[in-house]
Amino acid sequence: MMTVEDIVDSIDRLSIEDQEKLFELVRRRRIEQQEAEILASRRELKQAIANGTAKKGSVQDLITDLSFQRKMMC
Repeated sequence: MMTVEDIVDSIDRLSIEDQEKLFELVRRRRIEQQEAEILASRRELKQAIANGTAKKGSVQDLITDLSFQRKMMC
């Protein structure tokens, strides 16, 4: 398996044009990964709503709920 240092060394040996192509490819793939994560979260939320396990509330409600859960764990 290559280390990050090996990969960086390999990139350094590429032409500037190839480095730019590589960076653009990595950027596009990261965007696709983020989109997939967002879609997965959306599916989970829709399922939680369908199951009746989703909660609604304000930020203060969330803070209160998290504080309560923390107290219950101690």
